[in-house]
Amino acid sequence: VLAIIPARGGSKGIHRKNICQIAGKPLLAYSIEHAQQTPAISRIIVSTDDPEIADIAKQYGAEVVWRPEVISNDTASSESALIHVLQHLQQNEDYQPDVVVFLQATSPIRQPDDIQNALEQFEAEQADSLLSVSPIHGFVWRKTGDQISSFSYDYRHRQRRQDAPQDFIENGSIYIFKPEILLEQKNRLGGKISLYVMNPLDSFQVDEPTDLTLIEKLLELRS
Repeated sequence: VLAIIPARGGSKGIHRKNICQIAGKPLLAYSIEHAQQTPAISRIIVSTDDPEIADIAKQYGAEVVWRPEVISNDTASSESALIHVLQHLQQNEDYQPDVVVFLQATSPIRQPDDIQNALEQFEAEQADSLLSVSPIHGFVWRKTGDQISSFSYDYRHRQRRQDAPQDFIENGSIYIFKPEILLEQKNRLGGKISLYVMNPLDSFQVDEPTDLTLIEKLLELRS
């Protein structure tokens, strides 16, 4: 099982986001440590174009694969970085993992056994890919242009909350997939998809500057 953590140097919302200090550690360090705490993971690679990020990745025990400039800009997808790592390892080491765990550095809050539990669920359900989600409790509306609609229910026939279908939101924390799914479909998700449910309080991501303070407080409360 190979863990890949993409972490490029540039970022729009927060300057040098992936190495911002949160509760005494660089943001990137949390995902590396979570991978290290997962017994099933045998190798951890950080994909980056940035020397400082590479140094931090190595300091915390990860390997580094250098990402080409062409897939290091704001418009480059995570999939492009993941594919590059797999192709690099195949071409240079004749190495191909059975399973890939994709962790986003911007998701520093996970329970110690979340990744291991997700891998065990992935295997038990014989899935081709898995994503972590958090439950949505409530009635969801959607606005498209000037059109407003009740998306997850019919407001004309309102159900009791406990009788409504269970909805989930993708939280970006954990993705697991077979390498062939990514290489063939150019997508982290495909085939038989499994949902790994996480606590909403473990589902916050660092996207905006105010997120740094919120997540630091959440991490401090858990320590």
